[in-house]
Amino acid sequence: PQIVEGKIISLVAIIGIVINATSALLFFKNKEKDINIKGAYLHLMTDVLVSFGVVIAGVIIYFTHYFWVDTLVSFILAIIIVFSTWQLLMDSIRLALDGVPPGIELENVKQTILKNPFVVDVHHIHIWGLSSNQTALTAHVVTANNDLQQFEKAKHDIKHSLEHMNIHHATIEVELENCNENCLK
Repeated sequence: PQIVEGKIISLVAIIGIVINATSALLFFKNKEKDINIKGAYLHLMTDVLVSFGVVIAGVIIYFTHYFWVDTLVSFILAIIIVFSTWQLLMDSIRLALDGVPPGIELENVKQTILKNPFVVDVHHIHIWGLSSNQTALTAHVVTANNDLQQFEKAKHDIKHSLEHMNIHHATIEVELENCNENCLK
């Protein structure tokens, strides 16, 4: 096995800390708004953490010649990385599987739609993330009124209410209450 040069790896790791920490600061402000920015930020911060671990291992190796410290620090850092990126993995899976984004409750969305006086009932509600910062919804609303102008206003009002719940892409289909096949002709 190669002998680990503690002094050299510590100096290179310090340079890595400075570069990666500076780069991570560029992503810090928007890391909670977009999953891709969060991933880049976590990657850079992980690099900072790894470099810090390398500095510690390098200093210990330089002064004690305990070369096994390099392996120990590597295992500790691997465990820290798994725990620190777990939520990013879960968010990515939810997005890939078209799951309901965090912070959006189906019952709250339903109640918001039902507050509109035009709406008698709502069903077939589907909510999913288009991206980490854009959410879509489809729903069927039932109304007793067949006034087209009132429907357009109600649809506009419903979409506006949903925007306050971070749902910006809504498709609303209207059904008339007590309507059978004959009233659709």
